Amino acid sequence: MIGKGGFGEVFKAILDDRKVVAVKKLRGNYAKAKLGFENEILLISQITHRNLLSLLGWSGEGSDLLLILEYMPNGSLDKFLWAKGLAHLHKESHFRIVHRDIKSSNILLDDHFQPKIADFGLAMFQQEDKSHVTTKFAGTLGYTPPEYVLYGHLSDKVDTFSFGIVILEIISGQKCTSRSFDASSTNGLLEYAWKLYETKNHMKLVDETMDVNQYKEEHVMNMIEIALLCTQSPASKRPTMPEVVFMLSSDPSFGERQLTRPNFIFNHWRMEIGHS
Repeated sequence: MIGKGGFGEVFKAILDDRKVVAVKKLRGNYAKAKLGFENEILLISQITHRNLLSLLGWSGEGSDLLLILEYMPNGSLDKFLWAKGLAHLHKESHFRIVHRDIKSSNILLDDHFQPKIADFGLAMFQQEDKSHVTTKFAGTLGYTPPEYVLYGHLSDKVDTFSFGIVILEIISGQKCTSRSFDASSTNGLLEYAWKLYETKNHMKLVDETMDVNQYKEEHVMNMIEIALLCTQSPASKRPTMPEVVFMLSSDPSFGERQLTRPNFIFNHWRMEIGHS
């Protein structure tokens, strides 16, 4: 077994032809697991991209629900760039998909540390002519924006918000819900990052184990600002993922674009939502 979560377990397996694969065994409530199983097959069997994990096969015989996936030997990002995979889901494929559960443990790394987005069990289609749909919340608290947690407003900007949170995690070396870095911060990593931005102390966010020289410092500061752009409220203030890719691949110039303070209200609802 190489992984375990609320969905079930993931195993490393060797097929008869010596091909190494990952087998995801879904468990829990059968009806709910089967829905996620069918959803993942429907979505990832129709899309291919170098930053999206490939589905190699599946089995739904008996009570076992098995997905056979690419084996990613370097595990997940929580143990650069996959932004292009999200941009492909939102704009470049022949239909728009919102992942709904972008987090560091769902970004897997291959032999060459090439990242791929995994776990499409919660993903949903979004109609091109609608800015958002209203649906029941599903995802991971801390990575999801307030309009989705509180009101069920789902759009591709939900994934943009999650992307921004994961970038902050990469830079800081902290989980989004951690409060160990600053006792005065009551709302985790995002509020802490915003406070540092407001006081122009960006670099205080950086993981102490990272060697950041003067040349890299400007790049890291730009990355922090891009992450904060992605986490703004309302959702209309956030860039699209193709815009994020452009900012990451060029020398970002924010010019007149003002950053607005993120909305931290969803953290106060964590206990209520968790027990509903």
